Amino acid sequence: MALSNTATPKYYGRFRDAVIRGEIPVCNEISMEMNRIDDLIANPGIWYDDEAIDGFIEYCENELTLTDGEDLHLLDSFKLWAEQIFGWYYFVERSVYEPSPDGHGGRYVKKTIKKRLVNKQYLIVARGAAKSMYMSCIQNFFLNVDTSTTHQITTAPTMKQAEEVMSPIRTSITRARGPLFKFLTDGSINNTTGSKANRVKLASTKKGIENMLTGSLLEIRPMSIDKLQGLRCKYATVDEWLSGDVREDPIGAIEQGASKNPDYLIVATSSEGTVRNGSGDTIKMELMEILKGDYVNPHVSIWYYKLDSIDEVGKPEMWLKANPNLGKTVSYETYQLDVERAEKAPASRNDILAKRFGIPMEGYTYYFTYEETLPHRRRDYWQMPCAMGGDLSQGDDFCAFTFMFPLPRGEFGIKTRNYITELTLMKLPSAMRFKYDQFIKEGSLIVMPGTVLDMMEVYEDLDNHIAECGYDVRCFGYDPYNAKAFVERWESENGPYGLEKVIQGAKTESVPLGELKKLASERMLLFDENLMTFAMGNCITMEDTNGNRKLLKKRHEAKIDAVAAMMDAFIAYKLNREAFE
Repeated sequence: MALSNTATPKYYGRFRDAVIRGEIPVCNEISMEMNRIDDLIANPGIWYDDEAIDGFIEYCENELTLTDGEDLHLLDSFKLWAEQIFGWYYFVERSVYEPSPDGHGGRYVKKTIKKRLVNKQYLIVARGAAKSMYMSCIQNFFLNVDTSTTHQITTAPTMKQAEEVMSPIRTSITRARGPLFKFLTDGSINNTTGSKANRVKLASTKKGIENMLTGSLLEIRPMSIDKLQGLRCKYATVDEWLSGDVREDPIGAIEQGASKNPDYLIVATSSEGTVRNGSGDTIKMELMEILKGDYVNPHVSIWYYKLDSIDEVGKPEMWLKANPNLGKTVSYETYQLDVERAEKAPASRNDILAKRFGIPMEGYTYYFTYEETLPHRRRDYWQMPCAMGGDLSQGDDFCAFTFMFPLPRGEFGIKTRNYITELTLMKLPSAMRFKYDQFIKEGSLIVMPGTVLDMMEVYEDLDNHIAECGYDVRCFGYDPYNAKAFVERWESENGPYGLEKVIQGAKTESVPLGELKKLASERMLLFDENLMTFAMGNCITMEDTNGNRKLLKKRHEAKIDAVAAMMDAFIAYKLNREAFE
């Protein structure tokens, strides 16, 4: 078949039929991508060519091997993803310089040029779906089939991780199972002065993997913007851009350099991560806008596999939604064992939900499980006695106050009020900004003008808030760091009674943390604000050799101040129980 602007792509057509028959369950995001492909089929200006994808499949199945040296047979999902890259083309008019027949001079003439439509492909798919193998096939194909001199890079959070894309290529060079590889690997790499016919044409060198016929190079680069920007790479693959704590956008940096080439390609694959508010979430928000159709960009192909809801974790027939290669590259048994582990070990639950099922989880949640961080229905505690906790330790950035109201049956009502500066708000990445806007809307986060928090302004606002809500504050636990001026004013206006200094560290924190954990697991901490959910989701605790715990405050973005303030309030409450009787 030649070019056609009405044909349905071969492998996509088979996939769509299987979905319609109900053989393959798909999530909401994949069905949105299918709508986008249906739009491409209907668009008369975009053409489908089946020859390139057939050539890719033939090349892979005849020449390539797996990492362990076995013959490679392409999975249906690989064919589906690759068809998006190789299948679609459009035509543009360009002025091209044409030399005159006698070789002297020339002129510019208008010509119609065929261009590949898709320049970027994002794959978000669960662990064990052979993502790195797919990227390896793409890199290998372009290294040996593209006759121009190309620079190709592969990157991942660590250099060793990027090796996963290189090692299948090295194995296929060693094995040389097909006629092309037999020709490319014929000769000696040590022959540098003798006949070029006896030299090896494709070899793994210390630079990377080099094709001596075309002068092309595939190399590993570290995942940092300084090392990635300004390159002229034509083909790039990015691995695990969601999984690590990546603070910069590596794909944007690669794209700026790659766009110097007319038909560049970037393939970015990852499994869902447990670190929120990095650059990955901002990219994901943009991808969702493209999928929904709010932002039209046909040059991007997005395959975002995940479960639609947490309820589907218990339904093995739905697991294909998260991993289309389940049963081929990873067994159902592996998934079943992980589901059982998630039920028994809450600390690993979020990691498993994100990595195996594509359900993005908040923070690492090592300390409080997902259920314990779900908010309760809204309640007011007007004119009720409470203990207040204050955490002012990041004065320039985030300042938290939490109120604990002892209720009958041993429960505690929780309310929190937090302060940040305008400057802090303006510097947030967009995914995080979206979250903070929700907190501001619900009233648990107050933005103060200026660049540094003025503690007296914070005091006055908090004082007015306590008066408005009618809270009867009977004791106040505070972390002494950066709290001197605030506490002195509190003491002069409210008296020294019930003031408790809580020095942070395992010695003071271990017992109250354990008690708060028990209260949270029994759902006896009644909070109704999303900010509290967010802070509890970010809580990581460090445990020493004796099993004593303390809150870890290392990560600047992961705000846990509201929980630290709740702990201070709880300690003050325990020391002043008689005030509540």
